[in-house]
Amino acid sequence: MNSYNSRYHRQILLPEIGEEGQQKIATAKVLVIGAGGLSCPVLQYLAAAGVGTLGIIDFDHVEASNLHRQILYGNSSLGKNKAVAAKERLSDLNPEITIEAYPEKLTPKNAISLFSKYDIIVDGSDNFSTRYLVNDACVITNKPLVYGAIFKFEGQLSVFNYLNGPTYRCLFPNPPKAGSVPSCAEIGVLGVLPGIIGSMQANEVIKIILDIGDVLSGQFVMYDSLTAKSSMFSVQRVDSEVSKVKNLASEFKNTDYDLFCGINTVKEISALEAFTRNESLFIDVREASEQPKIDNLHPKYIPLGTIEQNIDQLDKEKEIVVFCQSGIRSRKAVEILMEHGFTNVCHIKGGAISLSEYQESKIA
Repeated sequence: MNSYNSRYHRQILLPEIGEEGQQKIATAKVLVIGAGGLSCPVLQYLAAAGVGTLGIIDFDHVEASNLHRQILYGNSSLGKNKAVAAKERLSDLNPEITIEAYPEKLTPKNAISLFSKYDIIVDGSDNFSTRYLVNDACVITNKPLVYGAIFKFEGQLSVFNYLNGPTYRCLFPNPPKAGSVPSCAEIGVLGVLPGIIGSMQANEVIKIILDIGDVLSGQFVMYDSLTAKSSMFSVQRVDSEVSKVKNLASEFKNTDYDLFCGINTVKEISALEAFTRNESLFIDVREASEQPKIDNLHPKYIPLGTIEQNIDQLDKEKEIVVFCQSGIRSRKAVEILMEHGFTNVCHIKGGAISLSEYQESKIA
């Protein structure tokens, strides 16, 4: 038995797959949006199954707080771009496939050209702006979208824009009010949950490639990890919602999805980027008792509750970088500064925790 048949032998044995099905898998091209909790199992299983071309787009870097659920990474990955780190791991898992890493942010300006290169799009993102962007790009390029999402102990799964089926906007025509749905960074998530939902997403991709089973088009699954129970309800295509996207295709590249989702666009930088800002003014908006201290950035200490009283101390001509413990209060501080006319201001994603983790990874 040659190495190819040996690697995929257990799959090929299935009469629904066989040699012909394995060849379909080998010629498939799948793009995965994000390389976080959901995408790690998606990528791992699709690579192992032999999907011929896997694309990974993510501009974020691996942090220690990712490791409890983002199972492609280890300590040696800390500080690396996630798309690049994922490619390194997957290339070892299966060197027979092509893996394209895109260490950049998905935007309306690059989405159409990128999506056009692939057969299936998998959404592993963690925010509403990206979900609407991905949906609209899939509608415009006519690509099926395998959707997954997680919240605390609950997961969601569906397939959108498949064979003239419903889209994400057919179910959610409008985003929730900004700030009404906390992120995983704010509220937490069970580490195994993205593994469960991500594996189910990978399963939907394989079904689409092979045209077997019942693809979850027009069906929306909700999974409760505390009870191991699932519920499913039907989703109907809303032609008016699909038409809105298609009619605005010519304006897609200029669409502001943060604005659509009611997000006041706050610039954020990574811990890695923060340590390159030698000329910036750093502001720590935590309370004095909070740890760890990040003294080597020489921050100015202005607790969030007092920032408006201290506006006069800050120079609008200088870049201001704000951080707190985890990135929540610093975002609010940036919004306050922007309301007072500051334009060259950003905050550090993950706050002092990510700064401390980055420092420790460099020492290690």
